[in-house]
Amino acid sequence: MVTQNVEKTSLPIFPFTAIVGQEEMKLALELNVIDPKIGGVIIMGDRGTGKSTTIRAIADLLPEIDIIRDDAFNSHPTNPELMSSEILAQFQNDETMEIEQIKIPMVDLPLGATEDRVCGTIDIEKALTEGIKAFEPGLLAKANRGILYVDEVNLLDDHLVDILLDSAASGWNTVEREGISVRHPARFVLVGSGNPEEGELRPQLLDRFGMHAEIRTVKNPDLRVRIVEERTSFDQEPQIWVDKYQAEQDELRDQLVNAQNLLPTVEMEYDFRLKISQICSELDVDGLRGDIVVNRAAKAYAAFDNRSVVTVDDISNIIVLCLRHRLRKDPLESIDSGAKVRKIFNEIFEI
Repeated sequence: MVTQNVEKTSLPIFPFTAIVGQEEMKLALELNVIDPKIGGVIIMGDRGTGKSTTIRAIADLLPEIDIIRDDAFNSHPTNPELMSSEILAQFQNDETMEIEQIKIPMVDLPLGATEDRVCGTIDIEKALTEGIKAFEPGLLAKANRGILYVDEVNLLDDHLVDILLDSAASGWNTVEREGISVRHPARFVLVGSGNPEEGELRPQLLDRFGMHAEIRTVKNPDLRVRIVEERTSFDQEPQIWVDKYQAEQDELRDQLVNAQNLLPTVEMEYDFRLKISQICSELDVDGLRGDIVVNRAAKAYAAFDNRSVVTVDDISNIIVLCLRHRLRKDPLESIDSGAKVRKIFNEIFEI
């Protein structure tokens, strides 16, 4: 096989390590990068608080990945689970395939996108006349092994949100037209953002996101001035600003890669798992998705801290992010407080 790097021509992206504040959002993104099976994150907050900037920054921070050259699905060179059917057939036949490196795919889903644009389309006429599966890949194919970002997800059609969440959970996208079926890998970190003033997601959809991060406009005047000055400096001399944070970016990238490698070895004692389920039960969380996400996120947090054993602090640091959006909504209590989750956690862990 031949490996070849693609030439880097992209414009500088605001460095992730230069983003001031918004710790909840940054932590949720980092943990989902370490373990995409957490299930993505929905970020709700005021306009102009850096949601899009932060999401693009985390995608830019991540190391390049190997893909098969000219493959529309970003197929992995050696992992059959991340290959399109054509590449898998070539791989099984030991055919030589050319490899290239690309940045982690970062796909923006426009609000007006149709199902065909998202999932892809099958050319029925070509399939019937030529006897081949003429598939035109959609955004889910492009997002494979990357990040799929949906801004204003609370304004997106519920049917499309269902499709995105199903693909994110299963890691596959299936398109069926007139008895013809095409299936391809769609492993991505799903990130949604929105402004609560423009409407909430239905509870059934909200529950499908692994984590829920709340962000607020910074009130501290000194911090606001610092944010404005940093953004202004970046806009004036972007490359100089990127170079200034290069060492911090490299350090965080190495930390994330190390955490990904360490994650399979991380363990959690049975008593902690029991208490997590007790918390979910006390909070009247429907289903078991909350239990699973808290377990995964706690392990990812421990790996992020370069440890192979989960501590109480690990669970404490992520449990509000994982459960606050799964509570049955009390009209008198805002979803972002997390106070109820924290109260039950302290009682059960006797803190």
